[in-house]
Amino acid sequence: MPSINLLHIDCMEYMATLPDNAFQLAIVDPPYGIGNWIPDNIAKNKMPIEKAKKLKKQFTDVTWNNSAPDEKYFDEIRRVSVKQIIWGANYYNCFTADGSALVWYKKIGNPNFSQCEIASLSWGKKVDFVHIDWQSGFYREMFGAQIHPCQKPVKLYEWLLQNYAKPGDRILDTHLGSGSSAIAAHYAGFDFVGCELDEDYYKAACKRFDHETKQQALAL
Repeated sequence: MPSINLLHIDCMEYMATLPDNAFQLAIVDPPYGIGNWIPDNIAKNKMPIEKAKKLKKQFTDVTWNNSAPDEKYFDEIRRVSVKQIIWGANYYNCFTADGSALVWYKKIGNPNFSQCEIASLSWGKKVDFVHIDWQSGFYREMFGAQIHPCQKPVKLYEWLLQNYAKPGDRILDTHLGSGSSAIAAHYAGFDFVGCELDEDYYKAACKRFDHETKQQALAL
């Protein structure tokens, strides 16, 4: 069985304890520094006020997204991992001279939302493309199963691991968020460490991970 460790910790504190190249692959989705975009999208989508009042905490308190990572973060993530996949490349420059780009087309029907997201790959000198649906529409995601405003599908992380990781690799996620990366690592059989600073997100991610993995065990 893979070793999955979900840590309620500042990722910089955790990485400071690690030797160089402790992980073979880091797949990370740090804050983009764009603030709380939820109210603007509520207005654009003309959400009824009674629905807006029911917004969960994770969609109304997005202060963690006010600042993008600094160079110290990028230096550390490159020190503790051999290869890196870093989401948010369209918001800050996280490309390297020897690296590549990955474009994820997420097929969102609403034109007010970005149709693609870009990640930097620390190797390859090419551009890769993947089409994996974002799972559901704006309203269902806002009031349904989504536990984090930047939640990505488990299938996306499964694709990343299938295409960019090798058997035996240790995987690091410095910003666990909803826990999608941990669930994918569990399914794919990789040892994994995920860090999450926010207590509410951490508890929600742990609960989601436990639920998903128990469901899998019951099905076997």
